[in-house]
Amino acid sequence: MIKPNFKIPKKVKKLILKYYPENERVHEIYFTHCVKVTELALLLIDLNPKLKIDRKKVIRCGMLHDIGIITTNAPGIGCFGDLPYVAHTYKGREILEKEGFAEIADICEKHIGVGLSKEDIIKGKLPLPHRDMLPETLEEKLICYADKFYSKSNRHLHIAKPMEKIKAKLKRYGDDKYDRFKSFRKLFGSNFYEHL
Repeated sequence: MIKPNFKIPKKVKKLILKYYPENERVHEIYFTHCVKVTELALLLIDLNPKLKIDRKKVIRCGMLHDIGIITTNAPGIGCFGDLPYVAHTYKGREILEKEGFAEIADICEKHIGVGLSKEDIIKGKLPLPHRDMLPETLEEKLICYADKFYSKSNRHLHIAKPMEKIKAKLKRYGDDKYDRFKSFRKLFGSNFYEHL
């Protein structure tokens, strides 16, 4: 089991264990992914002290941004729900609102890809509520950015994806998506691989 280099608040740990019991395969995948995303986000905070980002909020957001995956049908990572994977966004928001984390519930919707506009959702006929799901705060943008470097697949669960791989994937969804990613890269930087 991965050991985070930061302290996870007790309430956050308790919530994770409620939905992702330690004895289930999905726990290790969920926990590892969220730890890696959070560690990268904290590293980027350290590399950008002028941005004055709320570390405690970033830890909560980083560890809970994917809380909704358990409701989806993704057996490859141990999720046996009945919803399409993309639905983990709004289901995660619902979970956090119900469990007393309403102040950070938006992160669940706003971390997907580089964020989705209402127009993206309608045009793409995505099974999501018709509303903007775009990161707005520095903390939301940071988690969205850090999340792009780690997946829940074996290959990039522990090792950050190369920038070119992220670029290629985002460009498949349109230049505007890659442009948004570039704005995050400009804001937070990309000279962090040597610190991982």
